[in-house]
Formats: sequence, structure tokens, C-alpha cells
Amino acid sequence: MKTVFVNPERCVGCMQCQVACAVEHSQSKNLYQAVFEVPKPRPRIYVAPGLYLNTSFPNKCRHCDPAPCMEVCPTGAITRNADLDIVVIDGNKCITCAMCAMVCPFDVIRYYESATVKLDKTVAVKCDHCIDRQRQGKVPACVEVCKVNALVFGDPNEIAKSAAGRLAKLVSVATGAIHPELPRLPATFEAWRKWGEESGKVNER
Repeated sequence: MKTVFVNPERCVGCMQCQVACAVEHSQSKNLYQAVFEVPKPRPRIYVAPGLYLNTSFPNKCRHCDPAPCMEVCPTGAITRNADLDIVVIDGNKCITCAMCAMVCPFDVIRYYESATVKLDKTVAVKCDHCIDRQRQGKVPACVEVCKVNALVFGDPNEIAKSAAGRLAKLVSVATGAIHPELPRLPATFEAWRKWGEESGKVNER
């Protein structure tokens, strides 16, 4: 299974991924027309601010295996696609019980009206990994529009290998920039005595 890998340190919070996701799941597939559609197309990826200034995190469904949402769905509305191994929701079977949202460890299931549902009702909506795009040989819409590679798509092992190599380079650069100071010996008898007392306190802990 290919997946979308998040590099949170690269995310700039531009939210282009949210816009692209909403347009991809609209009826017209066009940004300007999608604005006037009913029901309003909604994104399935959510960019939230991080703990520190100028940080953010694009959160989306991880398509877990086993998927807690799929296991608790009482109507069988949530299933796993066989050919692409993607967890999908059939809105026509959804009864909006919210059991899936309760057990989702990433809080990425929302409830909106959907143009793909025959009945006029609110149903569970989440990332479907742009399953139609993948069948056409394309990458998910959020990945395609991300200009800083905060979102990358591919085999998890290959992506992790690339990320590990990048991290190793960053650590090497950071380590090379550190210039440790040489230890200084106490200059006087009183300094030696104080140093000994402090060392004794450390040994007693």
C-alpha cells in the first residue's frame, strides 16, 4: 500500500492541501464552480496550528490496519478497498451514529452532507486517499499541490528510508556546528575544595 507521509517540519500552514482536497471531492472538480455547489464540498485533510509559532500539522486518515472505525461501524458502511487497501465510507449506509469518530485515534472523521449520497442527510466523511486519482495513475490532490514537500506519496518503507537519510544529514550538520569547550581545572585551593564538595553532592544523589 502506498501512503501519504507527513513532514510536519516542512509545513508552512498555507492550507493549499485543504483547498485541493475540497475541489477534488466536488462535483465540478473546478475551484470557481465548487464555491457555489450545494452541498458545499469539504476537505478531508485538516491543517492545525502546532505548539510553536510558525508550525502546523496537516492531519488526515491513516487508513489503519486493522481500522478501529471499520470494526465498530454497525451498518458496514466502512470497508477496505481490496485493490488499493484504502479504507472508504459508503455514505448511503451511514446512519451518523458517530461510533467511527469516537474510536478514531487521529480525530479525522467529520460529518457533512455529501453529493454522492442519495438521501439528503449528514454522513461520515474522511480521506479516501483520492482513490479515483490513484486508479488513473495520479497522486492524491493534497500531495500534488504541496510546494514544500510537507506531503509526499509513496511506499512507506522507501519514504521512511529517505526521511532517515535526511535526518542523519541534519544531525551531522548540527553536530559539526557545536564547539565544545575544554574543561578547565580549578585555579586555586579554594576552587579545588568547592569543586570536590560539588562532586560529592552529585555522587550522593
